[in-house]
Amino acid sequence: MPLFRRSAAENRARQARLLTDGVMRRFLEAPLPDPSTPASRLPLLAVDVETTGLDPERDRLLSIGWVPVDALAIPLAGAGHVIVDSDAQVGQSATLHRITDDQLSQGSELVEAVDAFLVACTGRVLLAHHAVLETGFLGLACEQVHGVRPRFSVVDTMQVQYRLLTQGFDDEPPRGALRLWGARDQYGLPRYAAHNALTDALACAELFLAEVGAMGGDPTLKQLSA
Repeated sequence: MPLFRRSAAENRARQARLLTDGVMRRFLEAPLPDPSTPASRLPLLAVDVETTGLDPERDRLLSIGWVPVDALAIPLAGAGHVIVDSDAQVGQSATLHRITDDQLSQGSELVEAVDAFLVACTGRVLLAHHAVLETGFLGLACEQVHGVRPRFSVVDTMQVQYRLLTQGFDDEPPRGALRLWGARDQYGLPRYAAHNALTDALACAELFLAEVGAMGGDPTLKQLSA
C-alpha cells in the first residue's frame, strides 16, 4: 500500500492550524503561486544570509538580506536587511562579512529578524543562489522562534544556471561557473562587493532576470524550480 504524502500546501495548512494568529501563521496560510505561473507574473523574494559557517545546527545566523522580484522587475523600495543580535564573536570573519561584534550586539533579536523576513516573504517564492544554505538557516531560525520549520517554495539560481550550462552537453560546467559571481560574469553583470546579505540578494535577483532571458519565452515556476 503506497504511503500517503501530503502536498506542500497541505503541510503548510497543517502547520498553521497548530499556531495562534501571528506572523508565522499568516505566512503559512498565504497562498503560493501555482507551479504553472509564468516568470512574468511570479512574486519572488531574493534572499541571502550571512553566517559564521555552513552548518545551521552548529553555526550562527548573522544577517538576512532580501530584495523582491515582481513580474521580472526589482522594486528596491521593498528591500530589507537585518543584523541578528548574537553572542557569537565574529572576530576575523568581520573582514569577510563586514559585520563587527558591536553591530551584532546592537542587532535585532532573532524573533524580530525572523518575523521581518517572514512578512517580506509572505505569498512569495524564495529565490536564492545555492538555496539550501538559506532554507537551512532560515528554517531552523523559524523553528527556534515559532516552533515550526516551514517548507519554502524555492527557485535556486545555481540550479537554473547548471541546467542552462549543461543543456544538451555531457560535460560539467567549468570550475567556478556556478558560483554567484562566476555566473554573473557570464551575463556581463557587474561585480559588487561580496558577503553583504543585501548586496548578494540583489546580485541573485539580477542573475535570475538574466537567466530567464537566456531560457527564452516565459518559463513557469515548475520549469524554474525543476
